[in-house]
Amino acid sequence: MTAKSLMENGMSTLKGLVSLLLLIFCTLFWGVPLLILTTLKLITPTRRLRLHVLGGLNQVALAWLGTNLWWMRRWIRPLLDIHVPEGLSPHQWWLVIANHRSWTDIFVLQMALHRRIPMPRFFIKRELIWVPIVGIAFWALEFPFMRRYKRHQLARNPALAERDRRATKRLCEHAQQMPVAIYNFVEGTRFTSAKQRAQDSPYRHLLRPKAGGSAQVINLLGTRLNGVLDVTLSYARKRPNFWDFLCGREGPMTLYARHIELPTWMLGGDYHQDPHYKERFQQWLNALWQEKDARLDSLR
Repeated sequence: MTAKSLMENGMSTLKGLVSLLLLIFCTLFWGVPLLILTTLKLITPTRRLRLHVLGGLNQVALAWLGTNLWWMRRWIRPLLDIHVPEGLSPHQWWLVIANHRSWTDIFVLQMALHRRIPMPRFFIKRELIWVPIVGIAFWALEFPFMRRYKRHQLARNPALAERDRRATKRLCEHAQQMPVAIYNFVEGTRFTSAKQRAQDSPYRHLLRPKAGGSAQVINLLGTRLNGVLDVTLSYARKRPNFWDFLCGREGPMTLYARHIELPTWMLGGDYHQDPHYKERFQQWLNALWQEKDARLDSLR
């Protein structure tokens, strides 16, 4: 390694450390009003009043996101190529589905969609509830916490899957009361070549999509949804990661989003009880994934 490359690597690491400090500072700063409103929500006696507190929590979360996006654009200066459809509104209901490569995906998605659609709700791994401040924020903002079960666990005890369905149902019941954007990384985990081989995935750049969560959201929200935003995330680097993003080392990134109207057959179906509906929904999602795979080919 040359002296020049050593210096560049040192400077990018320094940039990453400053970025990490900025992220921590913003989290601590906005964590104060967040904790105050969370405490208020705990002692608020009725759901109607809690909705007003939840509105305040949404504004705090949006401010936290906005502050981070502001300094990221000016300090990290990510190379982003963004394509989003016209006509988006923060007063509408959306299901956002996307492929998943890195924690960076969340910030790239928000750079494209922040305040264009409502406050995001992600399906969150249950372990993240223990992350300081952030875990409390997820809970107070009513993010659905999901458990990860291995296939043999579900085979032994199918009732385990019911826990995640109940979390999704609660999210959708609450989503009826104010506009929301529900984000679902339908692959269930970040893409790696090892996971792709283990799944024997038929896609070149993707893992197999899981249909159950999205089908349940569509079933529960129905005509309330303004549609699906199908997002394709592409990174120039083969193995993107959040640390390299914070260091400014991530190469060009592309986000392509398209609006998909919900077909009439999809509304009112029961994915978990109707095998014909389940098969049709899976075929629909697999077709989207084939198109996404082809789009990723064209973006490389």
